[in-house]
Amino acid sequence: MALSNSEEQLMQILWKQERALMKDLIDAYPDPKPAITTIATLLKRMQDKKFVDYIQLGRSREYFPLVKKKDYFSKHVNGLIKNFFNNSPSQFASFFTEETNLSKKELEDLKMLIDSEIKKKHP
Repeated sequence: MALSNSEEQLMQILWKQERALMKDLIDAYPDPKPAITTIATLLKRMQDKKFVDYIQLGRSREYFPLVKKKDYFSKHVNGLIKNFFNNSPSQFASFFTEETNLSKKELEDLKMLIDSEIKKKHP
């Protein structure tokens, strides 16, 4: 299940803070800050989607993510490759390297990462 843009923005804050009270979440937003009711609604929807949960601390709730950022991002990237690049990682890599204006150094770093993964798979 996917998050809306506003849910994703809130999830980014929660991933960064790891655990947060409502006040912490609102403080992390840039101005103009959303209303408490807006954040509460987003958190409830995200809880229903099993992305966040909370523990009760007196009258407050401490929220925490149930989904790791890496897992969420990985699912998105794999969906992107499947839906826009005919399920071809090489088409995605070609598009990524040509369209993102990477510097020579960034391309060399990327090549090193790929070479390292190749070595892991074929020692």
